[in-house]
This record gives sequence, structure tokens and C-alpha cells, in this order.
Amino acid sequence: MTDQLFQFLISGITVGSVYALVGLGFTIIYNASDVVNFAQGEFVMIGAMSAIFLYRAGVPYPFALAAAVLITMAVGMLLEKLAIEPAKNASVVTTIIITIGASIFLRGAALLIWGKDIYGLPPFTKDVPISIGNATLLPQNLYVMGGTALAVLAVRYFFDKTITGKAILACSCNRKAASLVGINVNRMLLIAYGISALLGAIAGILVTPITYTSYDSGVMLGLKGFCAAILGGMGSSMGAVAGGLLLGVIESLGAGIISSGYKDAIAFVVILAVLFIRPSGLLGSADAERV
Repeated sequence: MTDQLFQFLISGITVGSVYALVGLGFTIIYNASDVVNFAQGEFVMIGAMSAIFLYRAGVPYPFALAAAVLITMAVGMLLEKLAIEPAKNASVVTTIIITIGASIFLRGAALLIWGKDIYGLPPFTKDVPISIGNATLLPQNLYVMGGTALAVLAVRYFFDKTITGKAILACSCNRKAASLVGINVNRMLLIAYGISALLGAIAGILVTPITYTSYDSGVMLGLKGFCAAILGGMGSSMGAVAGGLLLGVIESLGAGIISSGYKDAIAFVVILAVLFIRPSGLLGSADAERV
């Protein structure tokens, strides 16, 4: 039983790492522009699908992964420039509708470009399972966990230590004041969308060798990432990471102990419970300063 629980924990942390990156992307955009970007899941799908087809076209694996990240960042920046920036004075409901429309558009474009088939990436290294007691751990699981940890640390360093990161934080606190001291607010928002897309692409590239992907795989990942951001506290970057990991573990344990048929429902039951009991999230508060 202990080995079985450990196996569930490994699976939960792996998938939770992906939710954490998607949730962190939600939080960055929400902090920078007050927009809940429901196209975040499509960044995960575009990163994965771009990497797959560049690799199949003969591009060396590392270069295919790097190019896929750049393509996804370009898509994220175009979304901000063409859809979000023109509607900067619109209501919250309007911007949510815009991002949902962008999600549908990106999914449709992916269907036209790549079709309905399910695709996979080869693992980063030899896929020989590592035995820990009666539980097994794939090397790709370690890449997912390690890649997520590095990405989160890099994001924290960017916002805490760099001028550009601090400028984005200034825009999130007060756009008018930031503009008055010479910060180019539009450029900062563009960079924030690029970072969010980058995180989505990393998530897609890391997890695809384990789970495979298709043109519509971003829908559920986007919803789970949104749940992670709400669970941790919308507006709290580290809360989104903690929420993603916790959600992944709860989902894995629930699927293993209760039934895998309830796997997706468990996440939404958890988020409904959190919204009823603590609407600001586990690590958030109603008057918290955004970071």
C-alpha cells in the first residue's frame, strides 16, 4: 500500500508540475493586465505540437524544442498586440470573452495545420524506469519536476532582481503611475504575455513525452491551470505553483484510490470547495499585494 501511495504521489507531482506552470502563466498575465487569459492552455498545445513537427521535419531535437518555445512566445505576444491591447479599456467580461475567442481560434488553426491525430515526443533521455521499492519513476518525470523548478526559480529571479521584471510589477500595481515615471506600459504587457506563453510551451514540451498531445489537448490543461491559480490564490505566483502541485496530488490520489473515472471531476470539486470556504485561495487574501 505504501508503494502504491508513493506511485500516486510521483504521478501527482508530475502532472501537478504542469498545472503549476500553466497556473503561473495565468497569474503573470492577471497581475500585469487584470486579464484572465483562457487561451493559456493553447500555449501548452502550440509549444508541444510545434516541437513535434519541427523534430519530424528534421530539425535537431534541442533546436526543435528551442524553436517551439520561440514560436509560442510569438503567438502569445501577437495575442496581446492584436486582441488585448485594442480592448485595454474594455470590461473584465469582455476581455474574458476575447481570450475565449482567441482560444477557439488557436485550436481551430491547430486543427487545420496539424489535424486530429495524437502525437508524441521522444523522451529527453533513455526511457529506462527507475525502481524505488515497488514503485517506478521514469526519467522524464524527473525532467518535468526539475524543469518546472528551474522555470519557477527563473521567473522569481526575473521579477525580483531585473529592471524589466520590476517594471512589470510596477505596471501591475499602478499603470498610470508607472507610465508617469517613464515605463512603457504596453511593452511591459507584451513581455508579460511572452513570458506566460514561454511557460506554457515549457509545460507542453516537458509533459508530451509522457502524455502525448493533440490539437485540443490545451483545453483541459488550461482549465486545470486556472483551477491551480484559484486554489493557490489568484495574483500570487507562488500560490499558483503550490496550488498546481496540490491539485495534481489530490487528483492522482483520488483517481487511484476512488476511481480514474472521477479524475477530471475531482479538480473541479476541490476548486468549488475552495471558492465556498476561502474565495481568496489557500495562500491569498482579499487585500493581498500582487507579486
